[in-house]
Amino acid sequence: MMMIDCVENRLLASRRGLLLGGASFAAWAYLPKFARAAGGRDPRLIVVILRGALDGLSTVAPLGDPDYAGLHGSIALAADGAHPAIMLDTFFALHPAMPEFARMYRDMHAAVIHAVATPYRDRSHFDGQDVLESGYAGPGRVQSGWLNRALEALPRGERVSSGLAVGPTTPLVLRGNAPTVGWAPAALPQADDDTAMRLVDLYRHRDPALASALSQGLQLDKVASGDDMKPKGGNQVAQMRQVARGAAKLMAADDGPRIAALAFDGWDTHANEGGPVGRLAFLLGGLDGALAEFESGLGERWRDTAIVVATEFGRTARINGTDGTDHGTGTIALLAGGAVKGGRVISDWPGLKLANLHEGRDLKPTTDLRSVIKGVLQGQFGLSDRVLAETVFPDSAAARPMKGLIA
Repeated sequence: MMMIDCVENRLLASRRGLLLGGASFAAWAYLPKFARAAGGRDPRLIVVILRGALDGLSTVAPLGDPDYAGLHGSIALAADGAHPAIMLDTFFALHPAMPEFARMYRDMHAAVIHAVATPYRDRSHFDGQDVLESGYAGPGRVQSGWLNRALEALPRGERVSSGLAVGPTTPLVLRGNAPTVGWAPAALPQADDDTAMRLVDLYRHRDPALASALSQGLQLDKVASGDDMKPKGGNQVAQMRQVARGAAKLMAADDGPRIAALAFDGWDTHANEGGPVGRLAFLLGGLDGALAEFESGLGERWRDTAIVVATEFGRTARINGTDGTDHGTGTIALLAGGAVKGGRVISDWPGLKLANLHEGRDLKPTTDLRSVIKGVLQGQFGLSDRVLAETVFPDSAAARPMKGLIA
């Protein structure tokens, strides 16, 4: 047993070193029984975690709020100028670095939920990400994630051709007991291929299903790391697109994973955040490109796909002295995919007057992020209110699933 553990640890360590741009990928290895129900619906769910806290007021700007421009100062978006924001309605405008999301929005396949937050109200990245991914109201509660618990609540279907975690560390949101695969867009070196095959042999008689998953995972690595998957220029934008391209390639297959979680790092914009151009614009361009890669890579599967983009908390309404924003509270969640009932900014807008700000500094959250995620899970997979409130997001009955998010 010790020998097996050591081999597994070496394998995972070697793969973790190949992870690009802080992005990770994991997917569930079972197909729900109802995935091929009447109408040929074959639902897929992709969760994208933006680690570092996204400035929601700069990504989807409330241009109709008279206090916005003064608070966000030099980094505030505007409807005119050299780089105008993209108007989504008469009040909200999208950052100009996201034209693909804007197109999806116009096509009714993307939506924004504004002034959202998890139950977490402090400003620690570590604890905020723990709450976001664990699904509990406070940090440090468990080592499993809400998406994994949702998967365990689904009926077991046929096994799909996916691998085990021979990739980087799985995001907490998808950790737990449900079988998962892990993948990074780079092939194992030959020595690690040999090590992995020895691991397969060790498990072949003790756990045939695990051995099969490992073997299939090695094949998926080779598929997902072809020439078209190699980094273009090595920057973070290229890497985000690359990870999405590889994930879409796997998920588009009939026997591929149906549910995935990705995490992109680097969204902590304390200094030199930039407005319509600059650091945040660069990152948003990468996210926008990743969403486009999913759309093109999934092909006909796109129509049954929902993507949820979330972050641990927002950033301050007022810029700081270094033209950045500090840790805040309220922010946005983004939805995209052919299954999304889009073309909407959904918000109970709290306003940006000083008296309306959370603790006098942050966008006040008026929507529980758990309600958004519950609505997507219920619309895609039919999970009941009770399962969502007691198992997926424990003790969250007050956060009712948001209705009408899935077409």
